[in-house]
Amino acid sequence: MRKNHNISDLFYTAAFLLLTFCILTNSRLSLYYAFTGLELWYRNMIPTLMPFMILSGTLIRMGLTEGFTTLVYPFVKPLFRVSRNVCYVMIMGFMCGFPMGAKCVADLYERGKLSRDEGTYLLAFCNNIGPVYFVSFALPLIGCSRIVPCLAGMYGIPLLYGFVLRYTRYRNLYNAANTHDSQTSANIFSAPAAPPKFLGSLDESIRASFQSMLMLGGYMVLFNLLMLLPHLLSGQTPQWIAPILEITGGLKLLGDRMPLYSLILLPFGGFSCIAQTYTCIGHTDLSIGDYVLHKLILTALTAGYYLLCLRFHFLR
Repeated sequence: MRKNHNISDLFYTAAFLLLTFCILTNSRLSLYYAFTGLELWYRNMIPTLMPFMILSGTLIRMGLTEGFTTLVYPFVKPLFRVSRNVCYVMIMGFMCGFPMGAKCVADLYERGKLSRDEGTYLLAFCNNIGPVYFVSFALPLIGCSRIVPCLAGMYGIPLLYGFVLRYTRYRNLYNAANTHDSQTSANIFSAPAAPPKFLGSLDESIRASFQSMLMLGGYMVLFNLLMLLPHLLSGQTPQWIAPILEITGGLKLLGDRMPLYSLILLPFGGFSCIAQTYTCIGHTDLSIGDYVLHKLILTALTAGYYLLCLRFHFLR
């Protein structure tokens, strides 16, 4: 065990020294990649995510999530047979954009309002690229004008995947959520005795949202900066690698040159998105490994869907 620990320490030390050396010897290129990540974070991520983070955090801290789902829950309950809090995460995860799904799961799980099985189930399909980002940024950038088939691929497949999981791997989710797992979760993460007042909830939500946004920005800068390494090895940035490292910067670099490839990678989100998800759930016992596995499955399903769309001329 100690030997394996030493090997991992040596690996991370060597990687750190290599990246530091590359930054110091290629300062102009490093500045370009870092600035790209910072600019995309400032221009695209803060305006689209920050308001939702604050509002969602306030609702959760005030205990108002169940009331928020009043209009949608009567349609979701017969299909998915889930609690109102699960329904709330589904709404936020699909409508508000990454990483709101993971953040909502962690916030509710910490307060004992979700069981571990419910949290794991939701992470499998509810942490997605937001529709505002997808329609207003991603699709125009890759030059795709067929919005409806793309929306079906981006959100219909995860929703169908979640439906299938509910009646297969998580077929006992409802009973577990109301008995053993809910009690276990409540013991691990004790909920406050009474919901705090509005201003207190808002203040706490704003602080937590700023922290989350700063973490997100840091990951975007770092993973855009990692594009420096393949650039130095090949003499230019391999375009196919860029969105795997950081999806927003990668899409901007690719433009409309590889639209199918970009559409397939959007559900995966890149390594930066995985790291950001870990920051949301890392302080809980929810598994990042299960999350990555489900993301890979969704990416494969999405690839099959778009290949069928091309076969039957549903995409340009």
